[in-house]
Amino acid sequence: MKDLRSILRLSYKQGLSVRAISERLQLSKATVSTYLLRAREAGLCAWPLPPGHDDDAALARLLFHRVGRPPRDRHEPDWQRVERELKRKGVTLLLLWQEYRADHPDGYGYTWFCVTFAAYQQRRQPSFRNRHEAGSVMQTEYAGQTVPVINPETGEITSAQVFVAVLGASSLTYAMASLSQRLPDWIDGQCLALAYFGGVPRAIVCDNLKSGVTRAL
Repeated sequence: MKDLRSILRLSYKQGLSVRAISERLQLSKATVSTYLLRAREAGLCAWPLPPGHDDDAALARLLFHRVGRPPRDRHEPDWQRVERELKRKGVTLLLLWQEYRADHPDGYGYTWFCVTFAAYQQRRQPSFRNRHEAGSVMQTEYAGQTVPVINPETGEITSAQVFVAVLGASSLTYAMASLSQRLPDWIDGQCLALAYFGGVPRAIVCDNLKSGVTRAL
């Protein structure tokens, strides 16, 4: 439990990444990730820990008492609602799981929530995995949400678009803030992405963007 407390302190108090904690404590990244996930599922998301968590044995029981598959009579989330809510901006599976656990404290843990929802989606919407050869394609798109850019001199806040480029084979990603989705900014994003990747793929696949598409075939 000494390692667990150290992991929580380094993550919640000092804001270290999983890799940094792993290197500092000489633990595997899988162990660090598992401990942090168990802590979040138990509602421990800040440091210092809430009162009543000083006993190591009680803390271990809280985090690791659920082993194996949850019982069948556990309350099943409304997966249709989860799927519908995920289409809204800013909504994540973690947020929906936290709402679910607030209503059902003995419900699924976060890991089971994600795995079961993924299985639900697979049953409803079978998908095809598109495999790309290395260097074959770069996919580009503007992310759905904007990010605020603050002028340090005037304090004026401007909403910036987020341009994203991804290599199909490796999923290596380049992202940048852009003041608009107009043609000059769109071309600039493509050029900077290619410079970042250090080469040119055989094809660039973009979404149906007005700046980049003049006529749909």
